[in-house]
Amino acid sequence: MSTTNSPAEPAKAAAEASSSNFLRERIAEDVRNKKYGDAVIQTRFPPEPNGYLHIGHAKAICIDFGLADDFGGKTNLRFDDTNPEKEDTEYVDAIQNDVRWLGFNWEELRYASDYFGQLYEWAKKLISEGKAYVDDHTADEIRQFRGTLTEPGKESPYRNRSVAENLDLFERMKKGEFPDGTRVLRAKIDMGSPNMNMRDPVMYRILHAEHHRTGNEWCIYPMYDWAHGQSDSLEHVTHSMCSLEFADHQPLYQWYIQQLGIFPSQQIEFDRLALTYTIMSKRKLLRLVQEGLVKGWDDPRMPTLGGLRRRGYTPESIRNFVNAVGVSRTNGIVDLAMLEHFVREDLNKRSLRVMSVLNPLKVVIDNYPEGQVEEMDAVNNPEDESAGSRKVPFSRELYIEQDDFREVPPPKYHRLSPGKEVRLRYGYLITCKSVVKDANGNVTEIHCTYDPATRGGNTPDGRKVKATIHWVSAQHAVDAEVRLYDTLFTVTNPDDAPEGQDFTANLNPKSLEVIRGKVEPSLANAKVGERLQFERLGYFAVDPDSKPGAPVFNRTVALKDTWAKIEKKQ
Repeated sequence: MSTTNSPAEPAKAAAEASSSNFLRERIAEDVRNKKYGDAVIQTRFPPEPNGYLHIGHAKAICIDFGLADDFGGKTNLRFDDTNPEKEDTEYVDAIQNDVRWLGFNWEELRYASDYFGQLYEWAKKLISEGKAYVDDHTADEIRQFRGTLTEPGKESPYRNRSVAENLDLFERMKKGEFPDGTRVLRAKIDMGSPNMNMRDPVMYRILHAEHHRTGNEWCIYPMYDWAHGQSDSLEHVTHSMCSLEFADHQPLYQWYIQQLGIFPSQQIEFDRLALTYTIMSKRKLLRLVQEGLVKGWDDPRMPTLGGLRRRGYTPESIRNFVNAVGVSRTNGIVDLAMLEHFVREDLNKRSLRVMSVLNPLKVVIDNYPEGQVEEMDAVNNPEDESAGSRKVPFSRELYIEQDDFREVPPPKYHRLSPGKEVRLRYGYLITCKSVVKDANGNVTEIHCTYDPATRGGNTPDGRKVKATIHWVSAQHAVDAEVRLYDTLFTVTNPDDAPEGQDFTANLNPKSLEVIRGKVEPSLANAKVGERLQFERLGYFAVDPDSKPGAPVFNRTVALKDTWAKIEKKQ
């Protein structure tokens, strides 16, 4: 049963991850004991091309590629393409792009379909040795015969067919003589085994479907358990790392390899990555796309690597997050705040600082010369001296955030209000003198005065000013579409919906807010994918929907970092 970790628990895991990793220790032990002689460590990342990769896959990628790199080994990218009805070259291409974007390169590009011929020959070998048979039962009948967790299964009446009959039927299955679902090939193991996976598992099913690589060459396709271990063996994979749901499949993985007498790849299981407010099921993610509940696989609300990339996440932040989470033998749920912490930490180092106003309120500086424009020096990134500075235009009319003004300020409110003086970032000190309201009493314009002696925010007389606010010049500001994202679901674990309730019932109706903002002129032609910090507001990325002079920004994450605060308390 999954457990939900508080942010404090991932914090503890992060501290221990670098010193303890049972997968690394297992590989190190095998190297010391020369389990595979002098052979190099070989891993593989084996996605099925039936959808886009998500943050959960990122953990597997970092483990498979990262551990091989640590031991001077190699990693293959192998597509588990044994289910032609759900697979497509679109997914194959996207997966390759995502793996590269995450920062990894594979030794060889392989496909399970590369091995269809060899798998077929090996299946005939097991038949010839009396270890596999053709069963005429339907899928439902096989399920009924399999038994339960507390009751043994019953042997199929077709289990004792002769080797000759089984070989003939299997050959005819391959030639396409039988309709879909009428026959399967099963391994002959033990219908009384306490492990359900060992109760004569299906190895092949009949499926007249066109494959994205082999076309119509095959009409029988291997099951995952039959294809996976043998593909590992053919590639001399030394450490086949899988998520915990495959732990019960390990005996079958070993049985096939032992019966065939082939290279002894070994399977090792680790916990899956799960995040609060997030689903990882490709089937459910596909529904979100197909039903138009999101705007595609790369919708920035999606946990796909394409969605995270479009939202502004960096590959470095994802790798650092995965490393901090570490590995264990127990599934749990990591707080989303932890992932957000790592993207903030990374973007803080690399992002250009810019000024933007999301909810504009006009400020007129009455004593500033009309028509005058100054260029203020603005720091590009205080975390990186080499980033330099830029010029930001300053004029008589500005825009500030509506939240930075209160006509009747609440207690401890230090920003702009009547009679109050504030510092304009990189600009001057201004004092509010009056306001203009519309017919409904809403403030539409603020009139202020400025102190010419305070250019750059300096106070030569030493007077104290408690607030600094950002702004953009009204004359030079560029209109921008800004997309503010929240979690896609309103509940911590959307997979735990009550019985009878569809997971979509917990979709967050406020997961996306689109507003029209004002940004400094340097962003008029910002490059797609560029990551920026809107000062005081958060981190944003330039969306592909942008056009020259009409930028679109996606909020990656706000500035507030709840996980970092919790971590400091540990």
